[in-house]
Amino acid sequence: MRKLFKILTLALLVSVTINCKNKAEKDTVIEAPKEEWVPLFNGKNLDNWIVKIKGYPANENYNNTFIVEDGVMKVNYDGYDGKFNNSFGHIYYKKPFSNYKFRMDYRFTGEQIADGAAWATRNSGIMIHCENPMKIGLDQNFPVSIEVQLLGGNGTDERPTANLCTPGTHVEMDGELKTEHCISSSSKTFHGEQWVNVEIEVRNDSIIKHFINGEEVMRYFKPQYGGSVDYNEDFWKAKEGTPVTSGFISLQSESHPVEFKNIEILEL
Repeated sequence: MRKLFKILTLALLVSVTINCKNKAEKDTVIEAPKEEWVPLFNGKNLDNWIVKIKGYPANENYNNTFIVEDGVMKVNYDGYDGKFNNSFGHIYYKKPFSNYKFRMDYRFTGEQIADGAAWATRNSGIMIHCENPMKIGLDQNFPVSIEVQLLGGNGTDERPTANLCTPGTHVEMDGELKTEHCISSSSKTFHGEQWVNVEIEVRNDSIIKHFINGEEVMRYFKPQYGGSVDYNEDFWKAKEGTPVTSGFISLQSESHPVEFKNIEILEL
């Protein structure tokens, strides 16, 4: 009888120990690492950004093309006297990135400046893997880069946004090298002056994804140098086929007023 009592007591202790362990495991909540998004735009001024307008040196904000009002970065043509003169511009964050997620909100406003190209109506872009803005040609139209093209609806036609354009670059899609300049995404059209959220996931030279309002609308692979450029052509020709692994991030001014806010990055 005493032996049986010892066995029962031991079994009870083991059972209690197991139950306590299971309860402790259930009560322990393992939290996923917190994503630390970092603002790139302070909502007050253009500190840490480099402006480059065609025909003008870097850091000269010609005609106050880029301004800050009410916490928003704006592409502004009030100082242009109604003449764009192909003054394509970009504003670059001060340092390059390689592996990251980038996100912001954008919207098109008002009317395009009178002599802007028809294709530039409600047209802007986020240029990723950009060349160094301090080395771009004085009269260069666009940086060698991968462009996440931003389009606004014209009130009638279907115009997807977060498309892909490739100034001086190529990518692979569906196992094939794509050499056409622009490829449309699967996004819907956004008419009017509504804010749209865009996010880009960049994994070095392996894969790039575009998201609109949280929905993936495009992905492609193996960004590499290739195609025509309008400055330093021999230099870029020699790099053709070389993977694009990193670069600056810039936002465009192409003749239609556009606004940007909540500009953030998450390095991976």
